[in-house]
Amino acid sequence: MQTKIIERYFFFGLFLATFVFTFFIFRPFWIVLVLSVAFSIVLYPVYRWFKKISLPNWLASLFTVILFIVVLLGPISAVGVLVFNQSQNLYREVISGQTADPFINSIDQSINRILPSGITFDIKEKASDFILFVSKNIAGIFSATLSAFFSLVLIFLSIFYFLKDGAKWRQALIELSPLSDKDDKKIIVRLESAVNSVLKGYLFIAILQGVLMGIGFSIFGIPNGALWGVVAAIASLVPMIGTAFVSIPAIIFLLVGGHDVAALSFLIWNIVVVGMVDNLLNPFIVGNKINIPPLFILFAVLGGIAALGPVGILVGPLSVSLLYTLISIYKNEFTQSSVLQ
Repeated sequence: MQTKIIERYFFFGLFLATFVFTFFIFRPFWIVLVLSVAFSIVLYPVYRWFKKISLPNWLASLFTVILFIVVLLGPISAVGVLVFNQSQNLYREVISGQTADPFINSIDQSINRILPSGITFDIKEKASDFILFVSKNIAGIFSATLSAFFSLVLIFLSIFYFLKDGAKWRQALIELSPLSDKDDKKIIVRLESAVNSVLKGYLFIAILQGVLMGIGFSIFGIPNGALWGVVAAIASLVPMIGTAFVSIPAIIFLLVGGHDVAALSFLIWNIVVVGMVDNLLNPFIVGNKINIPPLFILFAVLGGIAALGPVGILVGPLSVSLLYTLISIYKNEFTQSSVLQ
């Protein structure tokens, strides 16, 4: 008897130590894993469609990942090429020396005109500071770019395996859980619904913000409204940056051109129309689909971003959804058990 107790304690001690060690091994990649699981859930209907045409698991998973890469990187690459071409044209104009000085001076005058007295803005100084910063941190910028590319490759690879073997891993998780199979499936279904709601909701809002930005560009006389609307839609998916990545340069462009009223009107358009779309629609879209009050979703998103960074947009609502599910299980199972006793 004593030997059995020692074996049990030894086993659980070894299990706990191995679990902690494995956690620290996977810790640098937990964001990659969370995003991979989330995208796998969203892409699962596509994978299931490929399965219906009698493709093996690995081939259906491969085709799903390829389609995802094309849909994800195709528009980004196209917009990148257009932006790069237009940037080249602007660069040629600046280095030619014919338009550089008047252009820079007009920016200085326009910005200084709206600044309080005693505060001056020198764009040449700011540009020099920016170039100095880039030159000093070129190694870090290259390292961050390489790390992002590596993470993207890992996400694609992980999605492939989550789609191919996800059903088996899900069943194994259900069998290992001490909860009843019904409760495990309820938790998984609720989390899947939350993932779909968050990702699809943010995608819908990003498209809507891109359309509104394009309309604003057209109304206030800024060229290439469709192009910059697409750029704004992509930028709106990035927390803390959002559509400001496009709107701020556009406002500066209008100020430089002497269109002060249009610049102010475009600023109001961005704050009132474009900005409020995200703040008002997101809690309702996500909250209604997973039956959680929009106020809780708003705080979950903001708290998730504050605690975990950009991935908190997804993890925050997932945590609240899991809490609601556990409360529901407690009410249905444990409360009934206590009444029967």
